[in-house]
Amino acid sequence: MFRTLSLLLAVGVTAPAPALKPTVVTVHASEFAFTAPKSAPAGTITLRMVNDGKQLHHIAVIKLLQGKTVNDFVEAMKKPGPPPAWVVAVGGPNAAAPGQSADATLTLEPGNYALVCFVPSPGDPTPHVMKGMISALTVTPSSTPAVDVPADVNISLSDYKFALSKPFSAGRHTIRVTNDAAQEHEVLFVKLAPGTTAKGLADWVEGGMKGPPPAMPLGGVSPIGKGRSNTITLDLTPGTYGMVCFLPDAKDGKPHSEHGMTAQFEVK
Repeated sequence: MFRTLSLLLAVGVTAPAPALKPTVVTVHASEFAFTAPKSAPAGTITLRMVNDGKQLHHIAVIKLLQGKTVNDFVEAMKKPGPPPAWVVAVGGPNAAAPGQSADATLTLEPGNYALVCFVPSPGDPTPHVMKGMISALTVTPSSTPAVDVPADVNISLSDYKFALSKPFSAGRHTIRVTNDAAQEHEVLFVKLAPGTTAKGLADWVEGGMKGPPPAMPLGGVSPIGKGRSNTITLDLTPGTYGMVCFLPDAKDGKPHSEHGMTAQFEVK
């Protein structure tokens, strides 16, 4: 009887389907190039940047519309003014220090993309993309559905604030960053050195990054357009942290940090 019952239970019970996870795409950054795959399947990907260089780097993921290419994008960068209408900023992992890594999880539709580093070098305001730090990425059609990555903290970007759903605590956090503003924004997380502030970091960057950095970059979300979201993970230890947006304003061209888009918080 017990053997029969065991057989019935075995037939009637099915194992739960494994949970879908984002596809991991790893990109290595150095001076001044990305080592990256040429294609990735559409859907939710975790883009992980490993900084093998000696300077700060990030990955800004740019969707190219109207059949445009990375060469078209580089030519457009040479012209002053706002980006062309065929450029869409979709996020990506923000700056990581040399020897460190950063990740961002985002959903990509099929199409042509560029992986770009807009970070300048100390003492040189030229963005790294103009030194060749750009790579083409083709996102191919896929039947894999988008993956919902649960977050324990939500951050809304606006003109010119960071709004948190709750305060940060020590430990590992999954953070969803959403741009609710009409113009592009970013968020760079840093751990501040004793006696420094997020505003002081912004001033240091705008002053040409001279002298020792007043903070350690931890990643975040690179430029992201209206209505889009990225999810990142951060391990926070006790200390003082900052959040900064350095993007130029659509109206006056000044960095958003000069419009007050800096914030800092304590983790105990």
